[in-house]
Amino acid sequence: MSASLFANDPAVFGAVSDRVIPDSLETEVRRIYARSPLYARRFPLHAAPLKWSCFQEIPPLAKSDIVEQGHQAFFEDYRVIERGLVDKSYEYESTSGTTSGPMTVIMEEGWWTKQTERAYLASPILRQFVGRPYRKCVLAPIGCSSNLCPYEDHPFPHRYFDGTVYLNLTSDPFVFPEAEWDRIVREVQATQPGVIEGEPVYLSLLARAVQKRGVKVPSVRAVILTYGKASLQHSRRIAEAFPAPQVDLYGSTEAGYLFVGEAFKDDLKAIDANAFIELVRWRPELPDVAQIYVTTREREAMPLLRYHTGDIVQRCATGFRILGREGSIYFRPDGSLVAAGDIDGALPPDFKCWHYALIQTGETRWDFYYVADESANHRDIETSLARLLGVGVRVNTFRKKFIAPAASGKFALLKPLAK
Repeated sequence: MSASLFANDPAVFGAVSDRVIPDSLETEVRRIYARSPLYARRFPLHAAPLKWSCFQEIPPLAKSDIVEQGHQAFFEDYRVIERGLVDKSYEYESTSGTTSGPMTVIMEEGWWTKQTERAYLASPILRQFVGRPYRKCVLAPIGCSSNLCPYEDHPFPHRYFDGTVYLNLTSDPFVFPEAEWDRIVREVQATQPGVIEGEPVYLSLLARAVQKRGVKVPSVRAVILTYGKASLQHSRRIAEAFPAPQVDLYGSTEAGYLFVGEAFKDDLKAIDANAFIELVRWRPELPDVAQIYVTTREREAMPLLRYHTGDIVQRCATGFRILGREGSIYFRPDGSLVAAGDIDGALPPDFKCWHYALIQTGETRWDFYYVADESANHRDIETSLARLLGVGVRVNTFRKKFIAPAASGKFALLKPLAK
């Protein structure tokens, strides 16, 4: 059996054989087996050097497996973890439940901080902030990836951790009253951050709030788009208020940070120090498109082995592009795909909005919702999007005051009918 393909830099593996897996990968696989009894129960390993055929027989781990078995299944004696949660040597976080329901994640103290530092080192834009003090503002859903995000109202000083201010106190940015935006903008002004990080919809609406109040924040040297899929509309609105380089930082609470690159440059690269990222052919007719299976590196609590994230990536000439989750990709009748990023290219050049969502309501019917200060030319939008989606498709366009997130708190740019 031939070797698996990975998104990582080949230098991570050294010489790759078609028979046995590289030493760096085998070492991590055996560490994971030693740390978590879950894996030996699912698929016992022999002591001989692992061949690719054996590695590829290890069953992929899905989020639903973790939800069904419980996070306790990762540990031989969960009492050790319970004591660790008390003495702060372990931390826990709950994911938002985008797929398969909410999930508890146990992490060793400092794991997320190290993940973040390695992600920054992998980015030419963010590398300047490593090893030196800087200020950052984060605006994201309450159930975001950092275990420091607030779960109840705290006054400003108590949301300031190691130079980072967590701005958000409630769940849906479309229902923030003006007084809440006043508070958030004041805190950004008071912090004068070098970095602004957040979910793209939140940051787009922050840009609107900043512009509405005539505020400038010249200290910002980088904007990190994370926690959700950004559209080019989000990016442009954010850039109008915060004209700094934008970084696309992709990851998840349970797996850590996996890819980083400059936003909308199709140059995402794997964060090699954080994980091995396996590329698994998704559809035979799409050779450059793959699912990803993640094997975490040097993680003690809840290490992941061949973890099926549910995300689809595309290999480009300059790196990778995240297309989205498997369920958020639409296939035309001819078998070609439409991902969230394709909507940006199809919209009229003069179109401007703070957020949009394209939702399929029938086999050939779609609704396009957008939030903007002024109405756009709906006929042009509908014609352009119908051409994108395929022959016989009809699109209806609606300007809205708000677009509600899913129950998980996440926003979708493209939502096909479930198959």
